[in-house]
Amino acid sequence: MKHEALDHQAASDCPNCGADVSGNFCHQCGQETVLHPPSTREFLHEFIGHYVALEGKLWQTLRLLLLKPGQLTLEYMAGRRVRYVQPLRVYLTFSVIFFAVLKFTDHGDKEIIHTGPVKERAAGKQDGSAHAPAPAAESETADGDGGRTKDGKVAVISEDKPGEFREGTRDVRKVVNDASPYLGEKLEHFVDLSQAERERVLRAAFYGYAPYAIFLLMPLFALYLKVLYLGSGRRYGEHLLFALHTNAFAFLMMALMRLVPNGFGLVTFALWIWLALYLPKAMRRVYGGGRMLTVLRWAVLMCFHWLSIGAALLLAVAFGVLH
Repeated sequence: MKHEALDHQAASDCPNCGADVSGNFCHQCGQETVLHPPSTREFLHEFIGHYVALEGKLWQTLRLLLLKPGQLTLEYMAGRRVRYVQPLRVYLTFSVIFFAVLKFTDHGDKEIIHTGPVKERAAGKQDGSAHAPAPAAESETADGDGGRTKDGKVAVISEDKPGEFREGTRDVRKVVNDASPYLGEKLEHFVDLSQAERERVLRAAFYGYAPYAIFLLMPLFALYLKVLYLGSGRRYGEHLLFALHTNAFAFLMMALMRLVPNGFGLVTFALWIWLALYLPKAMRRVYGGGRMLTVLRWAVLMCFHWLSIGAALLLAVAFGVLH
């Protein structure tokens, strides 16, 4: 009982920064001075009241992020920050949600990379079959599994006959081995795996490293904005803030689209439309400028950003495979 009373007693020095205090809060860092181990009820009450309650930060942040493109960035720039979730936390939260949803809804609906001879693929062009990846039902592997792995997922890399993948990657393996025998050995090991094992390694590499690769693109996205809006007076940090908010919105939209049930195509279409319109509307609200010039800047930004994403994902998967 005596110990419990001491736990609830106000400290004379702040446990966090060491400043002299006389009230319930430190005047230097703002931490509470009356400390005690929180109960489960207190923890849940604080979390719900702070983030999930109707007046909490989460809902105010979501309202602006979803319905008013760019306004959340302007609020932060104007100094109105306490009422909203921090930008980096918003981005990390929705990126984690997206990749989690992507992983748990991954039923193998990926395009197949064919490694068949060029002669056979060229012949397919005559009947129009080479303009798009072949459906899983029409693609055959050495095991006659229709381009699927043993767990029923569509193969990312499909072989028409045994050894095609090894033959098709011969030049790449030689270049890698000449540059680094260690990495060359790793690549040889990957090539020697069975198709099902290669699929497992590729998916593990993607889900393990792609989120980090995309996150590392945020400074590059901000740099693109800096170049596109030279003379606007905006600092690089403001462009980075805009990048975090807009990409957080994109992750949220893509997660929602993955979760839309089959048969609700109109909902998915509406989400796609809002996703396409969101960034140019946000750019115009934050940076100003005419519609045509904003659309032009948006087109250039998307071109460079998607090229960066493709390169980053390729490097991320390659890193995962080789390590």
